[in-house]
Amino acid sequence: MSKAALNEKRLTRKEAIALLKNAPLLELGRMADDARRRRHSGKTVTFVIDRNINYTNICINRCRFCAYFRDAGHPESYLLSRDEIFGKIAETVALGGTQILLQGGLHPDLNIEYFEDLFRAIKSRFDINLHALSAPEIFFIAKQSGLSVPKTLARLKAAGLGSIPGAGAEILSDRVREAISPKKIKTAQWLGVMEAAHRQGIRSTATMMFGSGEEPDDIIAHLDAIRRLQDRTGGFTAFIPWTFQPSNTDIDIRPATGADYLRVLALSRVYLDNMANIQASWVTQGIKMAELSLRFGANDLGSTMIEENVVAAAGVSYRVSMEELVEAAHNAGFRAAQRDTFYKIIKRF
Repeated sequence: MSKAALNEKRLTRKEAIALLKNAPLLELGRMADDARRRRHSGKTVTFVIDRNINYTNICINRCRFCAYFRDAGHPESYLLSRDEIFGKIAETVALGGTQILLQGGLHPDLNIEYFEDLFRAIKSRFDINLHALSAPEIFFIAKQSGLSVPKTLARLKAAGLGSIPGAGAEILSDRVREAISPKKIKTAQWLGVMEAAHRQGIRSTATMMFGSGEEPDDIIAHLDAIRRLQDRTGGFTAFIPWTFQPSNTDIDIRPATGADYLRVLALSRVYLDNMANIQASWVTQGIKMAELSLRFGANDLGSTMIEENVVAAAGVSYRVSMEELVEAAHNAGFRAAQRDTFYKIIKRF
C-alpha cells in the first residue's frame, strides 16, 4: 500500500499506477471501502428510477467499439417519433421514475432546434429531469447549428435540459481514442463540453469505459483528468466505470474480468478523492457483482434502467428490478434509498 494512501493524502499518478498494477485485489478493496466510509459515514446505498431512451441509432461516428449504431438508410436504423418518446416517458413516470436518460447517435439531420422543441414538449407534459445528451452529441449539435458550445448549452438548458450523462468519454487518452473511435471528439473537447456545462450550473456524471486495449497509464490519465476538472468546477455528481463489451463490435479482445472491474472501481474511489459518488455497473457486471462492488468503493447502484439498448447490442443484457437493487444493498450490509438525479433522497427501504 502506498504511504499516501495510508496517510489519507491525495494519491499521485505514480502511486496510482503502482496500485493498479501491483496491489493485491482485496487490499485495494479495503482501501476503497475505507475511502467510501470516510465520505459516506452512514449505511445508505442509493439508486434512481429511470429509463434510457435512445432516440436514434443513426450515427456518423461509426466507433469500432459500438455494436448499436446504424448508418442512415440502413433497414435497422430509426429515429423515434414524439409519440414513441412520450409513451416511454409516461410509462417511466407511472413506475415512479424521476429521470430520463435521453441520448442517441450523431444524426446528421438534427440540429439544436430539434432538441429545443423536443425538450420543451417533454417538460410541458412531464415532471421529470432530462438527463440528456452526451458531450459528443452536444459538440456535434453546436457544430451542426453554427453555435459555440456554451451558447448551445445555454439554449438547451433554457429548453429543459437538467443534467448531462458522462457518455462518450470512453478512455480520455487520444492514443486510445484514435484506435477505437477516430471520428469522435478528442479528450480536450470532451472535457471542454463538461467544463462549459458546469460553468452554467449544469451538473453531469463522468464515466470510463475500460478494457478496449488501453494501458494502465491511460486509465490513470483518465482518472486524473476527471479529478482535475472536478477540482476546478465541482460539477460531477458521480463517476461510473464500466467494462467494454466486445461482442458484435469491430474489436477482437478478451473481455475484462470481474476482478479487472473491481480493481479499477476500487482505484477510482481511492484516486477520485473529490468525487462524492461512485456507481456500480450492474448493467455490464450483473447484480451479484454490483453487490460486491459496494465493498469495493461504490456507494450507488445506478438506476433501475427500465430500458437499455446499447450494452444489450453487444450481447450483454442484465435486467434488475427495484426490489433486486434493494435486496443487493441489504445483502451487502447497507440500507437502500431511492434518490433523484442530484442525490436527494426520495424514499428509504
